[in-house]
Amino acid sequence: MTSSGGHDRLTTWRAREASLYRVLPYGGLALGTLLAVVAQPPGSLATLPTLAIAAAAGCWVAWFVTVHPGWQSRLKLMAVYYAGLLTFAAVLVVANPWYGFFAWIGYLHAFPVLPGRLRIAGVVATAVLVATSQGGGLAVAISHWPLWLLLALFNLVVAGSVTWFAMVAEQEDAKRKRLVAELGEANRQLTETVSENAGLHAQLLTQAREAGVLDERQRMAREIHDTLAQGLTGIITQLEAAEQTRDRSADWRRHVDNALALARESLTEARRSVQAVRPEPLETARLPDALVELGGRWSALNGVRAKVATTGNPRPLHPEIEVTLLRAAQEALANVARHAAASRVGLTLSYMADVVTLDVRDDGAGFEVTGQPAPREPGSGYGLTAMRQRVTRVGGELAVESEPGSGTAISASVPALPGGAG
Repeated sequence: MTSSGGHDRLTTWRAREASLYRVLPYGGLALGTLLAVVAQPPGSLATLPTLAIAAAAGCWVAWFVTVHPGWQSRLKLMAVYYAGLLTFAAVLVVANPWYGFFAWIGYLHAFPVLPGRLRIAGVVATAVLVATSQGGGLAVAISHWPLWLLLALFNLVVAGSVTWFAMVAEQEDAKRKRLVAELGEANRQLTETVSENAGLHAQLLTQAREAGVLDERQRMAREIHDTLAQGLTGIITQLEAAEQTRDRSADWRRHVDNALALARESLTEARRSVQAVRPEPLETARLPDALVELGGRWSALNGVRAKVATTGNPRPLHPEIEVTLLRAAQEALANVARHAAASRVGLTLSYMADVVTLDVRDDGAGFEVTGQPAPREPGSGYGLTAMRQRVTRVGGELAVESEPGSGTAISASVPALPGGAG
């Protein structure tokens, strides 16, 4: 508000200043003419020729300044006007020294119509004419040239000082205009940037929302596979075994009990997955102990020996890292049970300085490693894909090595990100 008001006042003052510059030449010419008629100095030119020259000077100013104000921006044309103005002023001062009032206009018109150094030349010429007028005319100035020289120097010092300050003020004004223009451009760009940022922010929110939905879907898909799918597969396996041993009561009861235990465990894990809670084994035990417990339960259900070993210095890891390794072990053992027909399985958890590695090896049937990391069956095959997604999601790597008849080795390496104790 204040800046706008100051700008409006400055604009109004400049408009008034321009009007004053257009009017003052006629005032100086009229005053000089009046004094020349009323108090004509000795040795002056006759009145009628002087008035004719004064009228011509007035017409010159009127044509260039009053009638065509737009010519002020045409520098070459204004240089012609200023040269004519000084010529008329010189003739009038020689004709009658009272026309020094008109010659004084040279100071004012040097700034709006002349560029750079030409202003200095115009001010010097005007100072000479004014000094001649102040000295009583050309004849007196020649006869008393020391006095004329003193007057000329005085006028040059005063006019030069005013000119210098005016030029500095003009430069500062030009700088201010440039800064205002740059500020306006910066504000415009800032406004555009704010608008673009608002659009990008909305777009990022939409993308983040979509990414969050997709990430949650993938999480639920992995959790469903790791809990419900594996649990249901184990239940089906136990029920099929119970069907085959219905004549042996003890074996039948053992398989049914295993199926019930798997159902309860799967239901609990499914609820924890929906609530995004850590798996129950990691809530009550450290990762190495949870793997030992997992290997024991798996061996009891599948009748295959599973050996679990830990190397390095066990330490608490970030919860997401521990969940990833536990789920990888569950998926690897589930694949062994479904596909490998192995007689033994080994799980090794290795703690190193920067990484933690889980290796799962079996002596089962193996398979040909091609573009797919694991054999696929109709309607299945998501297991190792989910495992790879989990490991990659925490910045790790999953490697699969296998040959037909030589077993399979799966290695999951993840960053050893520290976590809270317990």
